[in-house]
Amino acid sequence: MSIPLLEQNSLKFPPVQTALLEPNGLLAAGGDLSPERLVEAYRSGIFPWFEAGQPILWWSPDPRMVLVPDQLVISTTLKKLMRRQSYTLTFDQGFEAVIKKCAEVRRDEAGTWITESMQAGYCELFERNIAHSVEVWRDSVLVGGLYGIAIGRVFFGESMFNREDNTSKLALVNLVKHLQHWGYQLIDCQVSSNHLFSLGAREIPRSQFLKELQDNLDKPGNMGRWQLELDLGKQ
Repeated sequence: MSIPLLEQNSLKFPPVQTALLEPNGLLAAGGDLSPERLVEAYRSGIFPWFEAGQPILWWSPDPRMVLVPDQLVISTTLKKLMRRQSYTLTFDQGFEAVIKKCAEVRRDEAGTWITESMQAGYCELFERNIAHSVEVWRDSVLVGGLYGIAIGRVFFGESMFNREDNTSKLALVNLVKHLQHWGYQLIDCQVSSNHLFSLGAREIPRSQFLKELQDNLDKPGNMGRWQLELDLGKQ
């Protein structure tokens, strides 16, 4: 297995078509997690994923898992939870806490890919209003959430966590409903999972993903810090 090493003084990535078939989508290694490189990666259909002790690895798998906001599937159980309004939902009120809790979930399993350097890079993107978080609170306790990147009218989902049943799904529904309200066209889910399939996500060829990405990157999205604008209990 041989992949290119990125140059520190250049933000240029190899063409995604050169990514390996096995492991699926591995494109390059090295570089850094500066805001400029991260934005260039996402704009190119590339994302970082690596575990502690590994070099930074960059990926662009084929096929790609996506969710179109108006194709979200909400289960009966989740609809009942939304109507009960047992939780308070917010945007961008606890980004650092959300990313740390996402890292803890992975650590409980088999090490974390949300390393300290990864957390620092995305927190910097949050300071620049490029990264965003959704929080689910029971009283003042953070019990669920997710975070990701927004460029143009595309949202790139990164990770989610829950401390109570279905709170991560509640965060996702809140996000998707708002993205639909704001005119976003695509949510990048990166790789497939049964959890995402159950919510209406689907796989598309990388070539199609890249086309849809380019069609929406330069359209105006929701700028600045995000705020709650919809009441899920009334959706």
